Amino acid sequence: MSEPPRFDRGHTDDLMSFLAASPTPYHAVANAAQRLEKAGFRQVAETDAWDATSGGKYVLRGGAIIAWYVPEGAEPHTPFRIVGAHTDSPNLRVKPRPDTGAHGWRQVAVEIYGGPLLNSWLDRDLGLAGRLTLRDGSTRLVNVDRPLLRVPQLAIHLDRNVTADGLKLDKQRHLQPVWGLADPVRDGDLIAFLEEEAGLDAGSVTGWDLMTHSVEAPAYLGRDRELVAGPRMDNLLSVHAGVAALAAAANRAAGLSYVPVLAAFDHEETGSQSDTGADGPLLGTVLERSVLARGGTVEDRARAFAGTVCLSSDTGHAVHPNYAERHDPTHHPRVNGGPILKVNVNNRYATDGSGRAVFAAACERAGVPFQSFVSNNSMPCGTTIGPITAARHGIRTVDIGTAILSMHSARELCGADDPHLLAKALVAFLASDS
Repeated sequence: MSEPPRFDRGHTDDLMSFLAASPTPYHAVANAAQRLEKAGFRQVAETDAWDATSGGKYVLRGGAIIAWYVPEGAEPHTPFRIVGAHTDSPNLRVKPRPDTGAHGWRQVAVEIYGGPLLNSWLDRDLGLAGRLTLRDGSTRLVNVDRPLLRVPQLAIHLDRNVTADGLKLDKQRHLQPVWGLADPVRDGDLIAFLEEEAGLDAGSVTGWDLMTHSVEAPAYLGRDRELVAGPRMDNLLSVHAGVAALAAAANRAAGLSYVPVLAAFDHEETGSQSDTGADGPLLGTVLERSVLARGGTVEDRARAFAGTVCLSSDTGHAVHPNYAERHDPTHHPRVNGGPILKVNVNNRYATDGSGRAVFAAACERAGVPFQSFVSNNSMPCGTTIGPITAARHGIRTVDIGTAILSMHSARELCGADDPHLLAKALVAFLASDS
């Protein structure tokens, strides 16, 4: 008889619910905000004056959320401890003129967002979700979470060389999903359908940010259910852990000598250069306004930033059993082995020796093992919000995360222990004063 799984079932179940309820960055931050509200946080508007009261606060902007907890008696120069993450994932996004089709098929015109594994989107039941903007400037979330679209693959009988030459997909011609039959296709059909789905008046939507998602639910996998398969783990797994850690820090805030923060950005998959991305001013503005609201000066801001540490949490690559040669031969992170510390001496990750010590101390306090990740020298290394955060704000930053397989697939794979282990490490980082 095999040993039962040792993971925290409640945390992993909750992660799966969070993934399923968050098909877009806009839904992810709305769900994060709802969880923080239950922990006593309150939303503050960027257009309002901020006060010096203690407690939990958050700012929502598009697909980004910045949340922080000011302990009782915090000084203006009190430093921050930040968990950084991102809310976006590679997918197929709807174009400005979405209605298209050919030969009697009704299709949706989509653009490729980020760097998805294109083959993982073929022959998969897809829903459609995102943000609708109305004539008065207000927004409404919409989520058609049922089989609506499909990108059909060409039958092997019409592509006899596919097994020998490999699948070759043209991003413009081969990725447009079908969603019904129509001849001719009429402009406005898709948005009219979504207005009806959202309970809106016809013609009320004048703008949209829409994207596809797999409607297959997250699931445990394996003989002992020691694995989890699901969408958008890169990087909602870290967002979920960060929300849980910040809520725990708020519950233990008495006596903290720093301000714990969660910064979950949009657009990491496309370079972070937006007003809601890590390369924009959002985080710096929020932190500075927090200092000033407590009566601080430019000097206090500089002191606070000098003492600040950020853990940039994102997924990383577990060693692949079928492609072990693609990994560094002496660094083979395994699923359910605990969070990973990401290192790259060319600063594609922000970790240095002092940052390693910060993370090692947090894992030791949490009783959590951790692993190191470094890329094979022959393979280009990816990057994260870590170096951007360090360079833009002058904040000491450490890149960490969770080891997964199938990164950037429509459906990724992680160990069922690892989400809870990451959250425990983040709680120790945010909620411990040592």
